[in-house]
Amino acid sequence: MPDTSRTDALQRTLVIDSATAACSVALFEGTTLIEGTFRVLGRGHAEALVPMIAALPERGKADRIAVALGPGSFTGVRVGLAAARALALAWHVPVFGYPTLALVAAMDRAAFGDAPVDVAMTGGHGEWFVESFDAQGRSAQPLASLKPEQAADQLTLARVAGSEAEALVARRGHGSAHCLQPDARAFAHLPDFSLTQSTSPLYGRAPDARLPGSPAL
Repeated sequence: MPDTSRTDALQRTLVIDSATAACSVALFEGTTLIEGTFRVLGRGHAEALVPMIAALPERGKADRIAVALGPGSFTGVRVGLAAARALALAWHVPVFGYPTLALVAAMDRAAFGDAPVDVAMTGGHGEWFVESFDAQGRSAQPLASLKPEQAADQLTLARVAGSEAEALVARRGHGSAHCLQPDARAFAHLPDFSLTQSTSPLYGRAPDARLPGSPAL
């Protein structure tokens, strides 16, 4: 089974995060960032991701790969996972995943100090992906895809992070907003317990299309 511990200072990790409008890659030696790239693309992750990895030292070659599982764009999630799995197969290295919103929460703690935080990210069909985290980065309110008015009712923490942080704070009328996009270069701030050996995508909501006769979710 893959070792997700990051205590080995000599272990090199390639991090891939393309699940949202942002696209980023980073190469770490232990917890030390060697080099990374962050771009807000909106679209075009499939065309941009491989050249971004190839531009890293030694073309990103690493002892293991970490990849964002989502939620976010269906296409972005799949692009990142496909790249991670292909490289892991070619390099004969393990690949593991992490939730996108957990990284945003970790970035918020690194920038503003340890405290509970609500994360609100742009979702699909006018909804937001939301999740609450405690001061240690553990999920305190499960991942959900909600309409903005529902999110404003359910998320009440003083700090809000994510691409929809400002919109959420404005809608509910209180709190501090930290507009953040997930960035692979911040991977070292992610708690080890957020890493998983599963690379199943976290889409955050049911698919729009269903097979005829299948029950609604």
